[in-house]
Amino acid sequence: MIGTCNVCGKSIENGDPYVEGKDCFICPDCIQRIGHMWAQMAGISLPSVNTTDETNIEQSLKKPKEIKEYLDRFVIGQDEYKKKISIAIYNHYKRLIWSKKNNDGVIKKDSVLVLGNSGTGKTYVVQKISEMLDIPFAICDATTLTEAGYVGDDVESVLVKLYQNAGQSVERTEHGIIFIDEIDKIARKGDNPSITRDVSGEGVQQGLLKMIEGNVIGIPPHGGRKHPDQDLVYIDTKNILFICAGAFEGIERTIGRRLNQYTIGYNQQLKHRYDDDELLDNVTPQDLRSFGLIPEIIGRLPVICHTNSLSVDDMVKILNEPEDSLVKQYQNLMIMDECKLSFTDDALTEIANNAIKSGTGARGLRHIMDIIMTDYMYEIPSTNEKEVIITLDLVKEKLQYGKRKDTSNN
Repeated sequence: MIGTCNVCGKSIENGDPYVEGKDCFICPDCIQRIGHMWAQMAGISLPSVNTTDETNIEQSLKKPKEIKEYLDRFVIGQDEYKKKISIAIYNHYKRLIWSKKNNDGVIKKDSVLVLGNSGTGKTYVVQKISEMLDIPFAICDATTLTEAGYVGDDVESVLVKLYQNAGQSVERTEHGIIFIDEIDKIARKGDNPSITRDVSGEGVQQGLLKMIEGNVIGIPPHGGRKHPDQDLVYIDTKNILFICAGAFEGIERTIGRRLNQYTIGYNQQLKHRYDDDELLDNVTPQDLRSFGLIPEIIGRLPVICHTNSLSVDDMVKILNEPEDSLVKQYQNLMIMDECKLSFTDDALTEIANNAIKSGTGARGLRHIMDIIMTDYMYEIPSTNEKEVIITLDLVKEKLQYGKRKDTSNN
């Protein structure tokens, strides 16, 4: 390594182009950014010096159908969500390629809002797409964010995470994806005046709004709070795709009331009995506003989609069918100890039923599998056992023991 960039802190390796001064190094990303800043001040336009990232995007970009076919290998169900998110990401990167080639911004950015219960695959789908297309990707939790100056993370911390995941490359950061989870937890507290500031609700939404709509924002390259003596890296967010997600628990009742599902009186007849997934199909910006999102941020998230709740059959398929399913993971671990592992169908159904009762979606499967498999993972490497079959009775016995153990610990 030659040194580190005095502007952004990125390591400069042998063979990298750089500018060297007295006890000072500047990496090519920062040179380009400084040039463009001076050009903007002078009212002239400069071509990009490094087009490697745009070229890579164009070469690696897949069509929506190809993206969904890839997702089908890892994600069970959620066909409509996979379809919509594939189109949104494909169109976003087509827009970047168009803007680069035609030097205009005719096609506007459409960020995405995703509704759905915990453990239904909201984050996992986007994560798999980012791996497929080799796009920098950052997952952030909105519940930790507060207005600048208050206890908690500043809104800019979501950009810091993407910048670090992009290898501290400004260019790759500006073409990445930020997934902001738990967006529903920063709903404003209400329209009534309050003597205290809503620093983790509407204040955070206003901060995110500035980023989502596209602005040049200074971030501390190594994270932490900004301070006057700190060198900042400036990121233009206009080409970053923001995907916001949340459970929005209870919004179905708001939609149901609007659709006249819930009525008063004994003689009222419902036009149609909707299930929760059908209600989410009918969500409108007004429903989101009633939930506590500000109109400005709703307008910046025009693509609205949702994940469906998971059935027992879905859970069984999640356990067994994807390329990285839990059953296959445990089977591969046991193969390394020369032991064959298998599950009966009714055992998988029992595991799925218990996961649904836990209310944590597909995430609950790993905890249940861990309870069942702990003793085997401990004993098998020290024995000559060649085969283990997990049956319904064994699952019930292990889960009952796990419940007794949890109770005794409490």
